[in-house]
Amino acid sequence: MGRLRTNSGPAEDLLIELDRDAGVPLHRQIEASIRAGIRAGRLRSGASLPPTRTLAAGLGVSRGVVVEAYQQLVAEGYLVSRSGGYTQVAAPMPPAATAADGAGSAASMAQPAARSVGFRVDFGYGRTDVSQFPRSAWLRSVRTVLTTTPNDRFAYLDGRGVPELHEALCDYLNRVRGTSSVPDNMVICNGYGQGISLLIQVLVQHGARRIALEDPSSNDDARVLAGAAGLEVVGIPVGPDGVQVDALHRADADAIVLTPSHQWPTGGVLSAAARAEVIRWAKRRGAIVVEDDYDAEYRYDRSPVGAMQGLAPDHVVYCGTASKTLAPGLRLGWLVVPPHLVADVAEAKVLADRGSPVIDQLTFADFLARGEFDRHLRRMRPVYRRRRDALLDALRTHLPDLEPGGVAAGQHVVAWLPPDLDEAAVVAAAARHGLGIHGVGPYRIAGTGPGGLIFGYAILGESAIAEGVALLATAIREVRGP
Repeated sequence: MGRLRTNSGPAEDLLIELDRDAGVPLHRQIEASIRAGIRAGRLRSGASLPPTRTLAAGLGVSRGVVVEAYQQLVAEGYLVSRSGGYTQVAAPMPPAATAADGAGSAASMAQPAARSVGFRVDFGYGRTDVSQFPRSAWLRSVRTVLTTTPNDRFAYLDGRGVPELHEALCDYLNRVRGTSSVPDNMVICNGYGQGISLLIQVLVQHGARRIALEDPSSNDDARVLAGAAGLEVVGIPVGPDGVQVDALHRADADAIVLTPSHQWPTGGVLSAAARAEVIRWAKRRGAIVVEDDYDAEYRYDRSPVGAMQGLAPDHVVYCGTASKTLAPGLRLGWLVVPPHLVADVAEAKVLADRGSPVIDQLTFADFLARGEFDRHLRRMRPVYRRRRDALLDALRTHLPDLEPGGVAAGQHVVAWLPPDLDEAAVVAAAARHGLGIHGVGPYRIAGTGPGGLIFGYAILGESAIAEGVALLATAIREVRGP
């Protein structure tokens, strides 16, 4: 047992008991002890914890054990890391190990209508772990921008954004996503939400009457904006491998919004043959394919899947965003637009807000050029993979009759329910047991299909994930009855 005093005051003792014969990893025991102290109010908001070396020495463990425990509690939202290398208890939150922001892009399209309050665990989707934002690296880029940028960059620019970011993004997208991007065809916007709004305006100006969306897909962004602009919305059924192209031919649509690299929410990947057929459809009709590449950087068990835009840059609009990879609060998004639409999209951007903030654009351009974006992604992939693995392990243990899908990439998993379970009843029972989770049903446009649950795991620590699945198992037993 170790009993250590924190530096927040004489009344704040840190009591941790370790049982080396319990068969529980030591870092888990440290996590559990600190978590219990915070939940019980023994460790108040703002209390500073001992440095990892100090606590490790007092407990007789390696520093790495304490570091791992602290990192897990930071990920769960119980602790925060401050500059200078010390760690504090986070601000008060509901009795759940969750906290995060909304997302960007089509699965960011997919964000809950309102943040859930009071859930012990919340599997809300469309969120990224903003506690991992690379502040120090970002700050270096901010300083570089403020000290080296020519004065004329701070004046009004055209609606496409700053040339430095166009070039940096084209280099990145062509290298990593296989696009066929050129700086002159890029428009910077305030996240996916604004990007799809600009595109819909321009499509209507060019005479579009009907837009096709994947079914299921989000209720937000494209669906709402298209309806408001007077476009007829038609759903195209989604199968295990993405949108069903034969249904697209019958839809008489002028454009389609796709998430081909990781369909939201089912997780299917559009096959090479289906991609080629969609491109043939677009060329034959003179239609536009809007490719929402919302989370392609996060893949775990599969090879990279290139962007469709590289196959037909004259017919595909590529939509990207920093919301999934860095933080949605940055409001940074980008469109790679077919040449004949660039001027109209840029004009719509000028009319909307006179352009996105210049300093943020230049900072991101420097961040990309320095290789910091690549380093951040390399650091985050194993973090999200561990959380994904914890979710799959928990499902296998507690709910083996649920069928996970779309597990090879992204920040969410869909688990399909067996026929005897009603999706709405399961969601309601889960809420009664303190678990926030969403079903697939509300995101279907026209068709019906099997019930399923959407597990967003990006902001949850592994222990919170296990707790959440256990709560769900209890709720499902209640639904099934004796």
